[in-house]
Amino acid sequence: MSGGLVLAIDQGTSSTKCLVVDDRGAVVGHAQAPLSVTTPQPGWVQQDGNEIWDSVRGAVADALNTIPQDRITSVGFSTQRESCIIWDRRSGEALTPVLSWQDQRTEAICARLRTNGAAATVRCKSGLPLDPMFSAAKARWLLDNLTAGQARAKAGDVCIGTIDAFLLSRFGSEAVVEAGNASRTQLFDVATARWDEELLSIFDVPLAALPRVTASKGPFPSVKGLAPLRDGTPVGAVLADSHAALFAHGAFAPGPVKATHGTGASVMGLVDRGTVRDGNAGAPGVCLTLAWELDSPVLAFEGNIRSAGSTLVWTAQLLGISTKELAELAATVGAPSGVHIVPAFGGLGAPWWDANAIATISGLSFGPSRAPLARAALDSIAHQIADTTDAVRAGGATIDCLLVDGGPTRNPQLMQFEADMVGVPVERPAVAELSAMGAAHLAGLSSGLFTWDGLRRLDRGSERFMPRMETEARAKERAAWSRAVAGSRGLPIKETANDPVSTSRGI
Repeated sequence: MSGGLVLAIDQGTSSTKCLVVDDRGAVVGHAQAPLSVTTPQPGWVQQDGNEIWDSVRGAVADALNTIPQDRITSVGFSTQRESCIIWDRRSGEALTPVLSWQDQRTEAICARLRTNGAAATVRCKSGLPLDPMFSAAKARWLLDNLTAGQARAKAGDVCIGTIDAFLLSRFGSEAVVEAGNASRTQLFDVATARWDEELLSIFDVPLAALPRVTASKGPFPSVKGLAPLRDGTPVGAVLADSHAALFAHGAFAPGPVKATHGTGASVMGLVDRGTVRDGNAGAPGVCLTLAWELDSPVLAFEGNIRSAGSTLVWTAQLLGISTKELAELAATVGAPSGVHIVPAFGGLGAPWWDANAIATISGLSFGPSRAPLARAALDSIAHQIADTTDAVRAGGATIDCLLVDGGPTRNPQLMQFEADMVGVPVERPAVAELSAMGAAHLAGLSSGLFTWDGLRRLDRGSERFMPRMETEARAKERAAWSRAVAGSRGLPIKETANDPVSTSRGI
């Protein structure tokens, strides 16, 4: 093995992963460091910023254990989005916990702003619904609960940001945030691609406390303190994790739509800027976001699903088995059994955006229930993705194929059911760590290891699942799911009819 390499660091909710990638796009090194998540109160989900930094250091050290560090030409980061933390601008010390993207403690702040009529402005400018998932309300809560938080923020003594900004600040340079990550904060105008004074005023977050926004290929501060990686190694790319997965799939134009399966799920595809009006990608219940900024900002629609892989973990724990055993149990159920799990553990995300929805299990009978429950956990992921793709189609967009990635996509039963529910081919690439790979591809572009033409022609080794279910059977199964969602939301069943246009919160 000879030639240059890129190191990709994928900082996620449950772990930090590292890939070392060569000039053919092949993975030649891999490491993973687990992370803990704490829930101090119901609806509160947080992490420790110092533990996240230590996990990055540990994963880097393990990934480069047998690789000469002088062969690393560039580093790329992909990071969890929306999670928010405050740190000391000079020392880099974390001053608060990381409020996870899953955290719901700020619902009261969001509800108050809705009552005050701010929802339309937030949606129009940020492209995002006024929901606890996003960073702005988290920043407000953290400031309110940090001693002298507002005064320190206005003075610029502290910095508020997403995980990418926090990690980059550890390199000891000016605080910067990548544009795609910034677009997930609700403090950023997606049309102008910069912090917005009106949004800052709505959430009462001082501009002096925010990092400077920079493009996805930088410039970023160089690496420092990630031994055995050389200090001064350039950071050539930073992407939000879901955006990085889209980039790795090679979805560089509208048409293909990717679905990342992780703790939650993200359904995303590029949009033509000319079709965007008032922060809306044209689809009801679907967000508008900045996918990445290279020569210019590139926009995408996205549906955010709060519980995907976490539903499998929860159901396995409920049944007292492992997630591997859950998959084996689900495989014994050849067809949907009428049992539905609606995993609204923290409300429902796209396309419903209903923070008041509750988790439900419906359709149980006196017969054996373990296997149908296992199957229902898998099916809930496919149905939620289909809810979002149905909303995208309702906005007039076409979906050519569904490009999938993430741990749960290793399950062929789930992939086939997704193809049946969405009604388009599902393509699963050979490499599972697509977020890390997207960061590697862009970092390789920055360092000259890759070219655009090479990335477009790259053989991703995809396996294809074709829809097999008859149209009538699909409609019946989708209607049954719709009734289950109605029960979760406390709505009369007749009002849903699987219609996100009429039953979303009108974001």
